[in-house]
Amino acid sequence: MTEEVNQLKTKDILDKDFKTSMRGYNQEEVDEFLDVIIQDYERFANEIAKLRQENDRIKKQTTDQTRTRPSTSNHQVNYDILKRLSNLEKSVFGKKYADS
Repeated sequence: MTEEVNQLKTKDILDKDFKTSMRGYNQEEVDEFLDVIIQDYERFANEIAKLRQENDRIKKQTTDQTRTRPSTSNHQVNYDILKRLSNLEKSVFGKKYADS
């Protein structure tokens, strides 16, 4: 997965100057709108950083859990199943079946 890099920083938006012309945009409106964009941009950047930290914490937590899980060998499980099956046969069919 490739991480996308933000092309703009908050300071880039704040320092941006637009050329003015006779019939250009109202500079105060543009500045007010850019202020709103800066606030949103900062909030999004903070949220992304917070989510990345949480994501890293969860990844670490899950890898720690998988390391601490006791691994049961298939041979041990198979032996336990065979032993239980043998005991079940003895109780159902009696000792005579187990001795044959």
